[in-house]
Amino acid sequence: MKYKTEQEEFWAGEFGLNYIDRNKSDSLFYSVVSMWGKMLRATNNIKSAREFGCNIGLNLMALKKLKPMIDLSAYEINKQAAKQAEDLGIAQIKLGSILENINDHKVDLTFTVCVLIHIHPEHLGNVYSNLVNGSNRYVLVAEYYNPKPTKIKYRGNENKLFKRDFAGDLIDDYGLNLVDYGFIYKRDNWAPQDDISWFLLEK
Repeated sequence: MKYKTEQEEFWAGEFGLNYIDRNKSDSLFYSVVSMWGKMLRATNNIKSAREFGCNIGLNLMALKKLKPMIDLSAYEINKQAAKQAEDLGIAQIKLGSILENINDHKVDLTFTVCVLIHIHPEHLGNVYSNLVNGSNRYVLVAEYYNPKPTKIKYRGNENKLFKRDFAGDLIDDYGLNLVDYGFIYKRDNWAPQDDISWFLLEK
């Protein structure tokens, strides 16, 4: 598969494979379940959801645990990660880049978790469009927040992590409404996450 950006090549390749191993732990999974319990509290009657950049499917597993009847689908750029997510048997997984124009059936909730931060700002609009156009009602982004766009090194790599107000972009550019938001601290005593700020938006 040919990619448009160095960020896509980065995650489709060896670094993406190493990321798989870093995300296999029971403690991390239960932290993800706890996070989703908070993020879903203001939603109503969600029956379907789609993740853009699902990796091995931890968020999909958490959603299924909390809402066993939910219909799940996802896109993932790394072939091995997509295979592992597919093998869970809980979601329809499609291999591909979320920078491409995705014409799929609409779902009640579209979301990203720590994915937008790895998209070059020049291509964020493509992903935003997929999030908004693919949703019947809710869009959720759980990312690293910064009031102004900024670029930082990611595990020693340049041009691989970009922080900004992703929710603000979606509100300003697509007219979405803010429903709920929160922050999960890496020193949380019960269910820590890596300083993730999440925002639940509605069309």
